Amino acid sequence: MIKSVAIIGAGTMGNGITHVFAQNNFNVNLIDVSQQQLDKALELIDENCNRQISKGSLSQEQKQHTLKNITIFTSLTAGVQDADLVIEAATENIDLKLKIFKQLDEAATSNCILATNTSSISITKIASVTKRPERVIGMHFMNPVPVMKLIEIINGYSTGKNVTKEIIELSKQLGKIPCEVNDYPGFIANRILMPMINEAIYSLYEGVAGVEEIDTVIKLGMAHPMGPLQLADFIGLDVCHSILEVLYKGFGNPKYAPCPLLANMVNANYLGIKSGEGFYKYTKGSKDLVVSERFK
Repeated sequence: MIKSVAIIGAGTMGNGITHVFAQNNFNVNLIDVSQQQLDKALELIDENCNRQISKGSLSQEQKQHTLKNITIFTSLTAGVQDADLVIEAATENIDLKLKIFKQLDEAATSNCILATNTSSISITKIASVTKRPERVIGMHFMNPVPVMKLIEIINGYSTGKNVTKEIIELSKQLGKIPCEVNDYPGFIANRILMPMINEAIYSLYEGVAGVEEIDTVIKLGMAHPMGPLQLADFIGLDVCHSILEVLYKGFGNPKYAPCPLLANMVNANYLGIKSGEGFYKYTKGSKDLVVSERFK
């Protein structure tokens, strides 16, 4: 039975996953090489708990219990030594993930399940650097983690059926809806989503329509909560570019090749919300959606 969980990476996804496990009475070790990032993650979890309290979905007592369930570490070895489950939520970089999983395989107990929150990188490839490929699995949470119900559960080539069953049941304990898929580039979520985002960027690049027009058509015509260009900004244009590269290389099909406009924006560090500007310009404290001057 999984009782103790370790999360690798205190960024947006890592702190969200930590929040959800801690709120559901799991002991959580949040691990990051940066003490500053760990402190920031705890501040964000505190703020998000306050937001839940204001909406009536969390009590002050539950908040205190949630925060009490979290312990922070800058040492991976110390943070995972007693974990029943480790979830890696580091940057979407294959070399980094392989390095982390080699370390995890040595530091974690032999019964520990090693999961990755990767949105596109092969689970089979990640598992191949461990001595326990049958205990390696994908748990692709959606952002923002405390709000989004879906967890994409990805089986690597060697993932054991008992491990898959245990992770599916665990996901339900978190109040999430697990969907089991197999290990092919982009899995399901990003195999379908990223070509749509890429096509929206191509439509802008080729002058078919403007930023607001493209997003409005998809929001009003297809009942999406936000348009593909706004969503790309939310995800991070660098992340979108990285996932499209994985799809392109994995399938060898030019339909997945990132749009040149997307590549240029990433190279220029216009990454969306995280950099303050992408297809839209973001000002702290403002809820107004303003199209970047570059696309007016």
